[in-house]
Amino acid sequence: MADAFATITQRRMTGGLRIDKIDGKNIHIDPGPGALVRTYQFGLTPLKLDAVMVSHSHTDHYTDAEVLIEAMTKGMTRKKGTVVGSKSVIEGYKQWGPCISKYHLSKPDISILGVNETVKLGKIKIKGTKTVHGDPTAVGFNLNVKNFSISYTADTEYFEDLHKYHRGADVLIASVIRPRNEKIRGHMSTHDFAKLVDEVSPRLAIMTHLGMKMVVNDAKKEADSVKEQTGINTFAAYDGMKINLDQFMPKQETLDSFR
Repeated sequence: MADAFATITQRRMTGGLRIDKIDGKNIHIDPGPGALVRTYQFGLTPLKLDAVMVSHSHTDHYTDAEVLIEAMTKGMTRKKGTVVGSKSVIEGYKQWGPCISKYHLSKPDISILGVNETVKLGKIKIKGTKTVHGDPTAVGFNLNVKNFSISYTADTEYFEDLHKYHRGADVLIASVIRPRNEKIRGHMSTHDFAKLVDEVSPRLAIMTHLGMKMVVNDAKKEADSVKEQTGINTFAAYDGMKINLDQFMPKQETLDSFR
């Protein structure tokens, strides 16, 4: 993995991100190492989750998925909640996955999501977005409800049509591993993200899943450069970051990021 050392050293937390109270639903996305502990650390509870979503079968995205599923299903005693994941995460694909045991998949509803495929979580429409990454079945997620859209690229390199999968996003969240224009296969740099932000034109852009070079090279400065180039309000996620989406949503919503 491109950010293996950031994960191993825990220079940045790797618990993924959580979206709370979106149409009354609480969703944890890509719960990597520490997701359970960080949930409690930042004043949340996994017992109130309605869905766990995993984009692909790399450890920094799925490690704590099973324990969150146990919490969501009240210790595997109730048929409750939803798990959404790529084919590799749920079924396995060649050498990738599966990442969640059949036991843990026995209580929640299960949805395997491919590119441009959609599932419903209550009134929330979840669409799989294309990635170019090491896991060939990896997907990003676009969540749309009440004409409001949150789009998450997951791990992907920049490609010509990437913006088409995130078109219309009010909030664009992307994995941005490297600073400036440093290229690495399967991931985006700040330069790549600036192009994507300019093409999508969201109301808010968030850089997350930052690699070691990004962390030590001042991620905030990198985010500021994207804002300067695009005119779009851009943040680099920090540990425990919480963003109130009240200004974008009909009702108050919060997004908690552990990366």
